[in-house]
Amino acid sequence: MTQVDDWNRKIIEEFRANGGKVGGNFAGAPLLLLRTTGARSGETRINPVMYQDLGEGRVAVFATKGGAPTNPDWYHNLVANPDVTAEIGTDTRSFRARTVTSEEREPIWSKQKRDYPGFAEYERKTARRIPVVILDPA
Repeated sequence: MTQVDDWNRKIIEEFRANGGKVGGNFAGAPLLLLRTTGARSGETRINPVMYQDLGEGRVAVFATKGGAPTNPDWYHNLVANPDVTAEIGTDTRSFRARTVTSEEREPIWSKQKRDYPGFAEYERKTARRIPVVILDPA
């Protein structure tokens, strides 16, 4: 098990044990557990990610990978298999994922950076354009 896998496992366990709440770096932040299907393996993958509530059951998630030069694996998975589920609080919901257009991206991304300045830091650390993904209710 990699260090990232172990870190994710601990967050997932804490999330589920506390009705969707976690401490540490994510204390008070909107966090969901994103369940994707592996692009190559076909296996279920679960990743904790911060989200932004867009209203009407829609949420946005951000493929930051902490500002790394490549997109996170979960992003590649949902591009290949856009039907996903997310645990939000104690609810599990079905969604269809789509990467936003440039026009859609700006207000969502700007709000995320304003509300959570760490996202601006991720952007500064990488040359890639961080994908913003909308999860539309399925």
